[in-house]
Amino acid sequence: MNKLFASALVLAALSANAFAGGNIDAGKAAAEKYNCASCHGKDFNSPIDPTYPKLAGQHQDYLEHALVEYQRGVGGPNGRGNAIMGAQAKPLSRDDIANIAAYLHSLSGSLVLRK
Repeated sequence: MNKLFASALVLAALSANAFAGGNIDAGKAAAEKYNCASCHGKDFNSPIDPTYPKLAGQHQDYLEHALVEYQRGVGGPNGRGNAIMGAQAKPLSRDDIANIAAYLHSLSGSLVLRK
């Protein structure tokens, strides 16, 4: 295999990862199935408790990492400990996580993303 072809192959693989996103419609269905709005608010911008995060408009990669960390739990590497979110995240597949993150990212929110 020549170096140019190998380089093109590597770049193609990296490009695919850069554009790998979730399915927004599937994410909406999953968020409804797992009843995410019961804590984070029906618009995902008005949580029922001020200590719960606003999710609408949040960065997609952040949401994906957070859900994986909740799956790992406090005892796992880079895990997060929260009994409610741990139980909610456990049954999620990788596709569910990507889809939910894509859906929540697509929503308008009141997060301050830049100053």
